[in-house]
Amino acid sequence: MKGFFRSAPVQATLSLILAFYLWLILRTIRWKWINVGPSQEVLARPGGAIACFWHGRIALSIAAQPLVVPGRPARLLISTSPDGEFIAQAMGRMSLPSFRGSSRKSKDPKRRGSGSAAYRQSLEWLEKDGGVFILTPDGPRGPAQQMADGIMRIAQRTGAPVFLMGFAATPCKRLKTWDSMVLPLPFGRGAMVFEGPVRFEPGDDLEEKRAEWAARLTRATEAAEAALR
Repeated sequence: MKGFFRSAPVQATLSLILAFYLWLILRTIRWKWINVGPSQEVLARPGGAIACFWHGRIALSIAAQPLVVPGRPARLLISTSPDGEFIAQAMGRMSLPSFRGSSRKSKDPKRRGSGSAAYRQSLEWLEKDGGVFILTPDGPRGPAQQMADGIMRIAQRTGAPVFLMGFAATPCKRLKTWDSMVLPLPFGRGAMVFEGPVRFEPGDDLEEKRAEWAARLTRATEAAEAALR
């Protein structure tokens, strides 16, 4: 059965379905954007930037497309797992192409080098191309709401501004998955909260920054929830 769902024709079909769902979410939900000003000021200047949100809010993240993409190239980080293939295809259909890799070290020998490749691609994307790099710092498999080494090393190496984005929607479905995945329903209300920009400055302690950014990202997510009450 797994082989059937991971075949190329089925993956292409799933990507079309997902892309249509994302289009509905983007076009039919009444979105409220909060604290957008600082992000627009940064994106109006040359240089790369990083945007991240918790994995459980990945279905809502399409709300950021109108703010991030116009006039500025963007790339997502999506897992190299077979299940990530149709997601990458769907995001590509929404004008959000991806790098394939993980923010965490994989135990699968077939994907062990993908994280290093994605790391090198992201550095070039930020430093040379001046693009926006979008990722879920607790993906692809958790632990939930804990920042992996990947984003910390990229932020430390590049000094790029980092935006922490919180998303919420009502009505929605909350799945019993490791990340408590939130699936927004069309024709509802949504909120996106920008926290930051934050930066990794020379001399900063990595673990202190990791804890601070995780707390601020959770706070942004909670602020998005509160904005819809």
